[in-house]
Amino acid sequence: MVADSGLIALSPRDFVAFCRAESIRRFYLVFDNQTGQVVSSHPQLQPLADLLGSDTRDFMQHEGLFFQITQEHDTLQGAFVHCTRRGQAAGGVRYWHYDSVEEYLRDGLRLAEGMTRKNALAGLWWGGGKGVMARNPDVDPGALETRTYLYQEYGRFISSLRGCYVTAEDVGTSVKDMADVFSHTRFTTSIPGDFGGSGNPSVPTARGVVSGMEAALDFLERGDLTGKTVAVQGMGNVGGPLLEFLFEKNVQKIIACDLDPEVVRSAMKQHPGRPLEARVAQRGDQSIFAEECDILSPNATGAVLNPDTIPKIRAKIVCGAANNQLEDAQRDDRLLFERDIRYVPDFLTNRMGIVNAANEQYGYVKGDPLFARHLTRDWEHSIYQTTRRVLHKSCSTATPSAEITMHLADRLSLEEHPIFGHRGRQIIDSLVADRWHET
Repeated sequence: MVADSGLIALSPRDFVAFCRAESIRRFYLVFDNQTGQVVSSHPQLQPLADLLGSDTRDFMQHEGLFFQITQEHDTLQGAFVHCTRRGQAAGGVRYWHYDSVEEYLRDGLRLAEGMTRKNALAGLWWGGGKGVMARNPDVDPGALETRTYLYQEYGRFISSLRGCYVTAEDVGTSVKDMADVFSHTRFTTSIPGDFGGSGNPSVPTARGVVSGMEAALDFLERGDLTGKTVAVQGMGNVGGPLLEFLFEKNVQKIIACDLDPEVVRSAMKQHPGRPLEARVAQRGDQSIFAEECDILSPNATGAVLNPDTIPKIRAKIVCGAANNQLEDAQRDDRLLFERDIRYVPDFLTNRMGIVNAANEQYGYVKGDPLFARHLTRDWEHSIYQTTRRVLHKSCSTATPSAEITMHLADRLSLEEHPIFGHRGRQIIDSLVADRWHET
């Protein structure tokens, strides 16, 4: 995908203005299996489809990308569906700021593919997808009425997609927001417990990250987390609970940072007298990567592991919850490997949120063994066992760990749902045939 002076370089706000001028409210970019081309619902947007089709880094024959512009507040909302062979695409909806349409599309593409791999590795009968809403800088995201409208509108959008994508909570989205989504669609998880949902998936996600850390330490024969120093980037939904779990494991010290001063103040208040060094980081601050520590844990945004940051890393293990930590999967995976840094891929260790939420329609069991087994040390497909297996193979074959994990996940993702087969693709084809974008 090459940024140029056309649509791809526009800010989301300017892109929304372009669409309004062209009387476009809903549109899609769908991969045509027969022609091998990406097709747009509107001729005016075919340049976007062509750019996706020519991209070899982030576009991986995603089955369908669907978008709408809200009637009010000029907000671009999207659903990125990567692969639905194992079942409906499942993944949270992110509400975030993007400088350009390219940045917005790339994030959605990478997040959706990551969910395909995460769900496959976890053994879930779900495909991979992601929702992304681009913040309009003219809109106050904290205004209650505005926020309620945006998430209810997103719920209507999800209902219109007929179930090819099932949404959930993600960065920038709260459990209350999910209740607003749920008020207009049944195709969602992570809804509040009062409505029969599983609630905030962040705490289970943090537990999975701890399991990945312990497996990597054990692989290196460095014992457990007792006495270790961990550098944590991001203390929000996942990073916050992660601090508590690490202290429960008797770490010696945590060095942490976050962009939000209130998050930092809250963390310091919650852990008085504990060995926590927390600071406010400015956007683009890379100092956390240079901290002397045993484990570096990225828990903020993606693409943070790249040629600028990797040479700074002093830890022997990188293990965190942030999605798509590698800016370029092949290049940066290799850079970490060459520096003898054990990298635990994010889609291996941050699965517990989707494990907690994905099957909530089947009800709840106290101490659910189908949940607990992912955090054990004896189940073959647990986070701990899979991490050790990947790291052993990485060493024995001189192959970077993310490459090994991606191959494993991609193979599993091709297995079709045992009952419904590749139904998600059928739904997408029906949306195109029925001219969904005109509804």
